[in-house]
Amino acid sequence: MTMAANHNSSASRFPTIDRCASIGRENHTVVADMDGTLLRGRSSFPYFALVAFEVGGALRLLFLLLASPLAGILYYFLSESAGIQVLIFATMAGMKVSDIESVARAVLPKFYSTDLHPESWRVFSSCGKRCVLTANPRIMVEAFLKDYLGADMVVGTEIGTYKGRATGLVNKPGILVGGNKASALRKTFGDEVPEIGLGDRKTDFPFMTLCKESYMVKPKPEVEAVTRDKLPKPIVFHDGRLVQKPTPLLALLTILWIPVGFILACLRIAAGALLPMQLVYYAFWALGVRVTIKGTPPPPPQKSTGQTGVLFICSHRAVLDPIFLSTALGRPIAAVTYSVSRLSEILSPIKTVRLTRDRASDASMIKKLLEEGDLVICPEGTTCREPFLLRFSALFAELTDQIVPVAMANRMSMFHGTTARGWKGMDPFYFFMNPSPAYEVTFLNKLPQELTCTAGKSSHEVANYIQRLIAASLSYECTSFTRKDKYKALAGNDGSVVEKPKVKPNQVMGC
Repeated sequence: MTMAANHNSSASRFPTIDRCASIGRENHTVVADMDGTLLRGRSSFPYFALVAFEVGGALRLLFLLLASPLAGILYYFLSESAGIQVLIFATMAGMKVSDIESVARAVLPKFYSTDLHPESWRVFSSCGKRCVLTANPRIMVEAFLKDYLGADMVVGTEIGTYKGRATGLVNKPGILVGGNKASALRKTFGDEVPEIGLGDRKTDFPFMTLCKESYMVKPKPEVEAVTRDKLPKPIVFHDGRLVQKPTPLLALLTILWIPVGFILACLRIAAGALLPMQLVYYAFWALGVRVTIKGTPPPPPQKSTGQTGVLFICSHRAVLDPIFLSTALGRPIAAVTYSVSRLSEILSPIKTVRLTRDRASDASMIKKLLEEGDLVICPEGTTCREPFLLRFSALFAELTDQIVPVAMANRMSMFHGTTARGWKGMDPFYFFMNPSPAYEVTFLNKLPQELTCTAGKSSHEVANYIQRLIAASLSYECTSFTRKDKYKALAGNDGSVVEKPKVKPNQVMGC
């Protein structure tokens, strides 16, 4: 009783975080809670829901959603640790540990980064040594905290495992709340006393009283999250199917929509695959798919005059880019692909030709295809979800001077139509499962003769120029990252594996 009274008394003296100076802290140590402190949101349900869906699918997400009321009741009427234990069990019981680590590395950082508290980050980033004490499973949060926020130590709840799978239980000392956090701080720092403690609730008081200075992060007034341009490290690559952070309501709507969305996706795919290309634009419009066309596309080549085809160079947002380009043109355009699933090739209404990755063979094949008609290539070699363009492969610039850059952009509200870790055969279905997906196809001016290799420009100069041109049109940023960089970061391979690539647990996501 005395200890609780002391904690409450100390808590009343904790100033708010806006009163914490962040200058001259280079030699100081900060210890911070995560939910409600480093992050604005106090609920960890959305992140458990992401793990549940990305590893276990819709049924696991449903199980978590059904268990969440029990977690809430236990949280408010019994203890915080009991509620969190229910969420951990419902989410992780039976999952492979490597799958949880993969989601923590490739999926969660994108969502965590959109909820970073500006005041907490101001103080946390100013200190030379950074530690996070959190009730969340360490396996979920460590990749984000260390790789993106520069945390030196992450002390969280340790999940129980058996033969490489999570049991759904936790190891001693249990859920890291209240006194367990204080004990963890003493064990981590020994006789050293951290300079700053940051928390947001009563169960943080025990560890906060052990710091020289302690500051409270209040949930109100609400603050805006750290903006994209001010993030400590940009998120260029990320994976996962869900577009929005799944609150309980959004998780329920997603589960209810999936059967309807799959049927709708099948109808949309059938319309694109079976109807003449001249009618696909109107069929998509009738089925809720919006296609916006900007710029003036070139006319088809006149074979009677010996004219070779035009090479359309597109930014790469999804496997469907060539199909929507053909939809915008009203005629099928052959596409050169790097690696798509066999199912996507079967369903494709246009001709697709795989690159062999042998430079001479690919060059010969592309020249032959251009003699037959127009051709589309996405020289990034892989998709990028964020407003960045990856490095353009320069081979195309050596093969023709009839080049038309095309800026492709798409919009999805529920599901991402790309994946690096999952089965690529589902990419078209997930895109078309969105309630109202949209594509914007912008035809830029044909590349002037004096800017082509025929005029003496190197292939790399041409490729880099087109990359900058498309990026400027989309207000995107150019990068030097490649296909291999993306797959190494997200899937632990070079991108050649199509079906369910194995994930290396120790592969660190980097940008």
